[in-house]
Amino acid sequence: MRLRVAGVIVLLYGQPVSSIVRLTLDDVIRDGDTVLLRLGESPSPIPEPVADLLLEHIEHRENMNTATNPASRWLFPGRRAGQSFRPHHLSALLNKIGIPAAAARGAAIRQQLLDMPAPVVADALGYHNKTTTRLRNETGGTWSRYAPGDHGRSPAGWTPRGTGDS
Repeated sequence: MRLRVAGVIVLLYGQPVSSIVRLTLDDVIRDGDTVLLRLGESPSPIPEPVADLLLEHIEHRENMNTATNPASRWLFPGRRAGQSFRPHHLSALLNKIGIPAAAARGAAIRQQLLDMPAPVVADALGYHNKTTTRLRNETGGTWSRYAPGDHGRSPAGWTPRGTGDS
Protein backbone atom coordinates (compact mmCIF):
# COMPACT_ATOMS: atom_id res chain seq x y z
CA MET A 1 0.00 0.00 0.00
CA ARG A 2 2.80 2.41 0.97
CA LEU A 3 4.55 1.91 -2.37
CA ARG A 4 1.35 2.33 -4.36
CA VAL A 5 0.60 5.66 -2.65
CA ALA A 6 4.18 6.93 -2.98
CA GLY A 7 4.30 5.82 -6.62
CA VAL A 8 1.05 7.63 -7.42
CA ILE A 9 2.35 10.85 -5.84
CA VAL A 10 5.49 10.61 -7.99
CA LEU A 11 3.56 9.80 -11.17
CA LEU A 12 0.66 12.26 -10.79
CA TYR A 13 2.35 15.20 -9.15
CA GLY A 14 6.02 14.92 -10.17
CA GLN A 15 7.21 14.99 -6.57
CA PRO A 16 10.72 13.91 -5.60
CA VAL A 17 10.89 11.06 -3.09
CA SER A 18 12.74 13.35 -0.67
CA SER A 19 9.63 15.58 -0.55
CA ILE A 20 7.18 12.68 -0.38
CA VAL A 21 8.72 11.28 2.79
CA ARG A 22 8.39 14.71 4.46
CA LEU A 23 4.60 14.79 4.00
CA THR A 24 2.56 14.61 7.19
CA LEU A 25 -1.04 13.79 7.97
CA ASP A 26 -1.64 17.55 8.11
CA ASP A 27 -0.78 17.75 4.39
CA VAL A 28 -3.82 15.59 3.57
CA ILE A 29 -6.95 17.75 3.72
CA ARG A 30 -10.51 16.46 3.63
CA ASP A 31 -13.08 18.99 2.47
CA GLY A 32 -16.39 17.14 2.34
CA ASP A 33 -16.01 14.44 -0.30
CA THR A 34 -12.89 16.10 -1.74
CA VAL A 35 -9.40 15.05 -0.68
CA LEU A 36 -6.54 17.51 -1.22
CA LEU A 37 -2.79 17.13 -0.83
CA ARG A 38 -0.68 20.13 0.19
CA LEU A 39 2.35 20.10 -2.09
CA GLY A 40 2.68 23.79 -2.91
CA GLU A 41 0.99 27.11 -2.18
CA SER A 42 -2.51 25.78 -2.66
CA PRO A 43 -3.49 22.15 -2.04
CA SER A 44 -3.87 19.91 -5.08
CA PRO A 45 -7.01 17.80 -5.54
CA ILE A 46 -6.58 14.05 -5.45
CA PRO A 47 -8.71 12.23 -8.05
CA GLU A 48 -10.74 9.12 -7.30
CA PRO A 49 -9.81 6.28 -6.77
CA VAL A 50 -6.42 7.63 -5.67
CA ALA A 51 -8.09 9.55 -2.82
CA ASP A 52 -9.55 6.31 -1.44
CA LEU A 53 -6.14 4.63 -1.71
CA LEU A 54 -4.49 7.51 0.18
CA LEU A 55 -7.10 7.46 2.96
CA GLU A 56 -6.78 3.69 3.28
CA HIS A 57 -3.00 4.06 3.53
CA ILE A 58 -3.44 6.58 6.36
CA GLU A 59 -5.65 4.15 8.27
CA HIS A 60 -3.17 1.27 7.86
CA ARG A 61 0.26 2.92 7.84
CA GLU A 62 3.21 0.65 8.43
CA ASN A 63 5.65 1.10 11.35
CA MET A 64 2.89 2.32 13.68
CA ASN A 65 2.83 -0.65 16.05
CA THR A 66 6.18 -0.12 17.69
CA ALA A 67 6.40 1.37 21.16
CA THR A 68 8.36 4.34 19.83
CA ASN A 69 6.05 5.34 16.95
CA PRO A 70 2.34 5.05 17.88
CA ALA A 71 1.50 8.73 17.37
CA SER A 72 3.63 9.48 14.30
CA ARG A 73 2.26 12.28 12.11
CA TRP A 74 4.39 11.26 9.09
CA LEU A 75 2.42 10.06 6.06
CA PHE A 76 5.25 7.57 5.58
CA PRO A 77 6.57 6.83 9.09
CA GLY A 78 9.99 5.28 9.46
CA ARG A 79 11.11 2.59 11.86
CA ARG A 80 12.76 5.00 14.26
CA ALA A 81 10.78 7.21 16.60
CA GLY A 82 9.93 10.62 15.17
CA GLN A 83 11.51 9.91 11.79
CA SER A 84 9.95 9.47 8.39
CA PHE A 85 10.74 6.71 5.96
CA ARG A 86 14.19 7.18 4.43
CA PRO A 87 14.06 8.63 0.89
CA HIS A 88 16.82 6.41 -0.53
CA HIS A 89 15.10 3.28 0.75
CA LEU A 90 11.70 4.35 -0.64
CA SER A 91 13.29 5.20 -3.99
CA ALA A 92 14.97 1.78 -4.13
CA LEU A 93 11.67 0.03 -3.32
CA LEU A 94 9.86 2.03 -6.02
CA ASN A 95 12.56 1.13 -8.54
CA LYS A 96 12.20 -2.52 -7.54
CA ILE A 97 8.48 -2.54 -8.43
CA GLY A 98 9.08 -0.82 -11.77
CA ILE A 99 8.72 2.88 -10.94
CA PRO A 100 12.06 4.58 -11.60
CA ALA A 101 11.38 7.52 -9.29
CA ALA A 102 13.66 10.13 -10.86
CA ALA A 103 12.63 9.40 -14.46
CA ALA A 104 8.95 9.14 -13.53
CA ARG A 105 9.07 12.45 -11.66
CA GLY A 106 10.65 14.21 -14.64
CA ALA A 107 8.10 12.77 -17.06
CA ALA A 108 5.20 13.71 -14.76
CA ILE A 109 6.21 17.33 -14.35
CA ARG A 110 6.85 17.74 -18.06
CA GLN A 111 3.38 16.39 -18.79
CA GLN A 112 1.89 18.86 -16.31
CA LEU A 113 3.73 21.67 -18.09
CA LEU A 114 2.20 20.68 -21.42
CA ASP A 115 -1.26 20.98 -19.84
CA MET A 116 -0.83 24.07 -17.63
CA PRO A 117 1.24 27.28 -17.44
CA ALA A 118 4.58 27.01 -15.64
CA PRO A 119 3.63 29.43 -12.80
CA VAL A 120 0.46 27.43 -12.09
CA VAL A 121 2.42 24.17 -11.96
CA ALA A 122 5.05 25.78 -9.73
CA ASP A 123 2.44 27.01 -7.22
CA ALA A 124 0.42 23.80 -7.21
CA LEU A 125 3.31 21.37 -6.92
CA GLY A 126 5.77 23.34 -4.82
CA TYR A 127 8.38 23.94 -7.51
CA HIS A 128 10.31 27.14 -8.10
CA ASN A 129 8.92 29.17 -11.01
CA LYS A 130 12.34 29.29 -12.72
CA THR A 131 12.51 25.49 -12.66
CA THR A 132 9.09 25.02 -14.23
CA THR A 133 9.79 27.73 -16.82
CA ARG A 134 13.07 26.04 -17.81
CA LEU A 135 11.37 22.64 -18.04
CA ARG A 136 8.51 24.14 -20.06
CA ASN A 137 10.99 25.54 -22.54
CA GLU A 138 12.71 22.15 -22.81
CA THR A 139 9.42 20.36 -23.47
CA GLY A 140 8.23 22.88 -26.03
CA GLY A 141 5.23 23.92 -23.93
CA THR A 142 2.81 26.41 -25.46
CA TRP A 143 2.22 28.54 -22.37
CA SER A 144 5.09 30.97 -23.03
CA ARG A 145 2.75 34.01 -23.21
CA TYR A 146 0.95 33.25 -19.94
CA ALA A 147 1.16 36.17 -17.50
CA PRO A 148 1.06 34.99 -13.88
CA GLY A 149 -0.98 36.86 -11.32
CA ASP A 150 -4.58 37.66 -10.49
CA HIS A 151 -6.57 37.62 -13.73
CA GLY A 152 -9.86 38.31 -11.96
CA ARG A 153 -9.44 42.07 -11.84
CA SER A 154 -8.58 44.70 -14.42
CA PRO A 155 -5.53 46.95 -14.26
CA ALA A 156 -6.14 50.38 -12.73
CA GLY A 157 -7.58 52.84 -15.24
CA TRP A 158 -8.40 50.19 -17.84
CA THR A 159 -11.96 49.83 -19.14
CA PRO A 160 -13.11 47.19 -21.63
CA ARG A 161 -14.12 48.44 -25.11
CA GLY A 162 -17.69 49.57 -25.41
CA THR A 163 -18.13 50.34 -21.72
CA GLY A 164 -16.51 53.76 -21.47
CA ASP A 165 -18.07 57.11 -22.26
CA SER A 166 -16.70 58.64 -25.46
